Parts: sequence; structure tokens; C-alpha cells
Amino acid sequence: MSVSTTFTAHLDTFARDRLPPVGLQPEFIFELPQLHYPERINCAAELLDRAVLEHGWGERTAIHSAAGNFSYAELLAAANRIARVLTEDMGLVAGNRVLLRAPNNAMLAACWFAVIKAGGIVVTTMPLLRAKELVDVIVKAQISHALCDARLAEELEIARGACPTLTKLSYFNGDTAAPGLHSLEQRMAAKPASFGNIDTARDDICLIAFTSGTTGKPKGTMHFHRDVMAICDCFPHSTLKLEGGDIVCGTPPLAFTFGLGGMLLFPLRVGAATVLVEKLTPDLLLQTVEERKVTVLFTAPTFYRMMAGQVGRFDTASLRKCVSAGEALPVATRQLWREATGICIIDGIGATEMLHIFISHTEDEVRPGATGKPIAGYRACILGDDGKPLPAGSVGRLAVKGPTGCRYLDDPRQAGYVSDGWNLTGDAYLMDADGYFFYQARTDDMIVSAGYNIGGPEVEDCLLAHPAVAECGVVGVPDVERGQVVKAFVMLKAGYNPDEAMARALQEHVKGNLAPYKYPRLIEFRSAMPRTETGKLQRFRLRG
Repeated sequence: MSVSTTFTAHLDTFARDRLPPVGLQPEFIFELPQLHYPERINCAAELLDRAVLEHGWGERTAIHSAAGNFSYAELLAAANRIARVLTEDMGLVAGNRVLLRAPNNAMLAACWFAVIKAGGIVVTTMPLLRAKELVDVIVKAQISHALCDARLAEELEIARGACPTLTKLSYFNGDTAAPGLHSLEQRMAAKPASFGNIDTARDDICLIAFTSGTTGKPKGTMHFHRDVMAICDCFPHSTLKLEGGDIVCGTPPLAFTFGLGGMLLFPLRVGAATVLVEKLTPDLLLQTVEERKVTVLFTAPTFYRMMAGQVGRFDTASLRKCVSAGEALPVATRQLWREATGICIIDGIGATEMLHIFISHTEDEVRPGATGKPIAGYRACILGDDGKPLPAGSVGRLAVKGPTGCRYLDDPRQAGYVSDGWNLTGDAYLMDADGYFFYQARTDDMIVSAGYNIGGPEVEDCLLAHPAVAECGVVGVPDVERGQVVKAFVMLKAGYNPDEAMARALQEHVKGNLAPYKYPRLIEFRSAMPRTETGKLQRFRLRG
């Protein structure tokens, strides 16, 4: 299957015209039979229309939310009505980019499907983005339309003044009870519940996902209809083994591709249900598990660690699978969760550029400290600085290829992410003799001290095993004699004092469990750690 074999449905070719040159795109492989999609496919229709019209799941619950439960048929009807509003009232043509802005709720889900059914390109943004950040996204993607939760209107209205391409907006009311004047809900009410889906090609762009910007200005990653289907038919099929009776819940926003897959696309692919909650805390997530009988959980390591001590207050017997991604899963966190629930967390690494998880494991294949092996449909290896594969046991650059891959929107950084057909994720990994991959650090987070390579996450994992440590972050800071030294930023649990004695105790703890050269020569106590909206630790802010 080549990069482009079919006639595009896009009348607006802005995004397609800004795909990287074929020579700078990765090699795509389609080894699994289920990845051979027809030339004409609309992923929204494949996931939602077929669920109702062919699979007969119309009466099943698709979404549980504060506004009530939505069946598959009701979600389809809402998406169709919104698609009509977009095309009939707002002038959307295939290929236009549409900004979506909302917390996780049923209207956001319906809007996502509506945009793609109408042939648009969806650009979902994190709810906490401010006007300046929104301007960066809107200008980069030349966005013309926006569907926004009315509670998040202020920042978008501020941004609008600097975005001449953004001319068509409509506001909706999320999980609030009553639609406002001239709202999207009012427009929907005047439309039929049917819609003729745009006949898109499998390699038409349907999604631009922006990276979180933890290492610089966010990049727009472009994904095709076939890419969306591929992530639904890889990890949840071979590794997670999601079932139609599952009820999924979690913390990642739908604007984060980890959340988009786990919280919306994967459940609908198999006829399962998802619980969308606009704002979750550890205790509220556990309460939701109890009340909704959640069976599959998606969240970040930080949440698992915070929930572990509270599990006993809730009935979590319904849980059967727990997935972690977004940042490295510490061994101590996995052990804490297993002791609290009896469930072994399924760890995974993905990337916005790759759309979702590409290395993981089943519960039966866990190896302590390892992320896992490439999931079915993907290949991975460790490359040296010369671009050649390294032998087992060597630390180098993680390289991946599969049915998805990096296509930046008009960005020179494409050349740094793709090399000789491989996607270079920016992670330093080690692969053992059995093919298990062990995370070391982000390649730009490797600490080189007196000639030793030290992975910050390994030191963090060790510190988290100390009973006084609630959270921590480890970075390298400049040092005249050693080049860099290890510095740890530590949040202590209640009842522990952030003094010199505690700092010495933590240093001795690391020396006693890791090679002595890895211990943090500097320790700074913090009351909070800088994290992105998706829970990733922002180490660049620790470095100052």
C-alpha cells in the first residue's frame, strides 16, 4: 500500500499540500490482514454508522456522562445533525480544518465524529490552552471553523482576533442542562438525524493532533482515515483484548491521542461503552469505577500512584484491565497498584506522531522494568548515533515503524524524526536479549556525568520506592567538574520534613539501590511538580 493511491475527497487541499515529501516520510508496513482497508473509507462511518446499521448495536450504551447515557443510535443521530450544521449552515467543505474545544463529554465526541463524517479535518485542543496557545494552533493549521464548549469561549474569543482564517464558530453546552440562545444544540434540533457521509479516501487526512510542546513549539501531526482504523485494530485487538461488554473510563483528554483511542475509538470499535467525565481526581475516578462498574481504566502513572492508597475505600471489583501511558511507568508504582488491586498495569509507549501505543505487553508477558515488546503490526529496534542497529543490551535511540507514522504539518523537524524509514521517537531505550524494551530517558534528558550515562527515570523510580516520596523529577544540571550532575526535585508525603537529614536519607537510599554514581548530588524539595494537562512531567521546567 503506497502513500497515495486514491483520489482525494478534499476540495480544500491545504493540509494535503503540506504533507512532508514522500522521501521524508517513514516506511509504512501493513503486515496484518486487518490493516488492508478499502481505498474509500470514512473512519467515522466505519466506527459509528456500521455499529448501528450493520452490527445492530444501536440500543447499546456508547457513552455514560453527567448529561445522561447516550446509545450508539443517539450518538450517531447527534453526529449526523452536527455534520448537517457544519455543511449546510457553516459552509464546511471537505478538507477544512475544524477546531474542537471542550472537556471530555458526549457533545465533544459527537462533534468529533461529525467533522470527519463531513469530510473535515478535526483539530481537538486541550481545554486548558490559553489564547496565545490557541493562536499558534489555529494559525499553523489555518483553521476556518470551530465548535466550542460555551464554558471555554473566553480564550477562544480572545484568540479569534489574531486568527483571520477562523470565521465560523458555534458554541455548545457540554454536560450542562439547557442549550443557550443560538447554540449548536438549537441548530441541531432543526436538522434531520441522517447524513450522507463524504466519500473520503483511506489516505485523506482526517486528524491533525498537536504535540504537547514539552520540548518546544507544538508540532501538528497529520493522520489519515486508515491510521485511525489501524490503531483500533492493533493495540486493543492483540494486546488489550477489549470486549463488547467492557466499560472504559480514564483521565486523558480526547485531545490527547492516548485519550482519543482509549476513551472513544477503541470502545466503539468493539461495541463497548465509555464513561466521559469532565474533570477527574483520584478519588472521583475510583468513585466512578465503583458507580459505573468500569472494567478498563486508562490513566497516567501519577494517577495510579495516588489512587493506590485510596482503593480500599471503593468497590473496584469490576476492574479487569488497567493501562498506563503518557510517561514511563515506575516499577514501584506498578507494584503499589498490584498490591492494592491485584491487577498488573499494562504499560505502553506511544507518541502523537505514531497516534497511539506501539510497544506494550499483555499481563502474562510482564517483565519487571520493561515497557514490553512491539505490538502486532509494528517493528522496533535500537539505533546508534551512526543510524545502525545496536546489539542487545546497548542504550540507543528507539526506532519504530508500522501502519502509522510521523507526518508533520509543514515542519522542518520532520527530517529529525524520520531516518531511513524509521520513526525516531526521541526516547533512549535498551533492548534485552529476549526482545524486551526498557525505557532509559528521553534522548534529550539523558544525563552525562563524568562520562557516565544516567537515565533520569531510573533514579526517579528508585526515589519513588522510598516511603517518604510522593512525587519526584530528576534532571541533569551543569557542573564545572563533571559536566552535569544529577539533581532531584522531590515532593514528600505528609508527615515528612523537607530538611537536610531527609535529603541525606534519600541520597543514601539511591546509593544503596543503584550504582553510586547515579545518586542525586543535589536535592530540592517542592510542594508541587510541573506537569502538562495530560500528566507528563515537564522536566524542562525543572531545568529552569
